Amino acid sequence: MLELLRSRHADEEDMFKASFVHGVPLALVGLGALLYWAGVAQYWETAAPRNAYLAVAITVVVSQFFFFVRSAMSLWGDPVRQNLRARAAAYRKIAHIARGEGADIPAHYPHYGPYPFAATFRPDVDDREQSESEGAAVNGHP
Repeated sequence: MLELLRSRHADEEDMFKASFVHGVPLALVGLGALLYWAGVAQYWETAAPRNAYLAVAITVVVSQFFFFVRSAMSLWGDPVRQNLRARAAAYRKIAHIARGEGADIPAHYPHYGPYPFAATFRPDVDDREQSESEGAAVNGHP
């Protein structure tokens, strides 16, 4: 059971790293583009430079958003990771039932990550130690 919880914790860390790698630059560039538009670009005299700025800013933000979504989908959509999350969610339910029946279990044990994403268990998926896409997904490649 501890191995399951360790694996779930590692999965949670991988999801955080991937969202941090793509989400922080997306937020910074998006905010910077918006602030530059609000403070400078909207006051340019001709429409051509404003439209060029908008085109470049939208292209950059949309491309970063694409990489963010692709990274998130590769981690959340991996069937092996979904099975891991489903097992951890089921164990969490069992722990809550046991706590309700009087077992001495700490109040927040176990709790690793966003359990709503653990809704699907796929019995046809082979349980392997590490997903084929796991190493590539963290590095930003599908």
